[in-house]
Amino acid sequence: MKKLLIFIVICAGVWQLFLKDSALVGSTFSNTGAIQTLAKASEVEKPKAHYQCDGRQHCSQMNSYEEAEYFIQHCPNTKMDGDNDGVPCERQFNR
Repeated sequence: MKKLLIFIVICAGVWQLFLKDSALVGSTFSNTGAIQTLAKASEVEKPKAHYQCDGRQHCSQMNSYEEAEYFIQHCPNTKMDGDNDGVPCERQFNR
C-alpha cells in the first residue's frame, strides 16, 4: 500500500510538470502580441521608398530601378517600357 501511494504521488508530480511544460509551449505559439511585434520589426528593417509623380517620363531621369517601376505603375504618360512587358528601363538597369 505504501509503494502504491508513493507511485501515485510521483505520477501526480510528473503529470503537473507535463501540464506546466505544455502550457508554456501552447502560449508561445498562440501569443498574437509577439507575432504582431515581429511583423512590425520586419517592416522597420526594410524602409519603403516614397516616390511621387513629378512629371518625369524617361529612363534617363530615374535614379533606380525601383523608382522607374513606381513611375510606370502609378504615373501617367511614362515612356520607360518600350516593349510593354512591364519591365522599365531594361538597358539602363540591366534587367
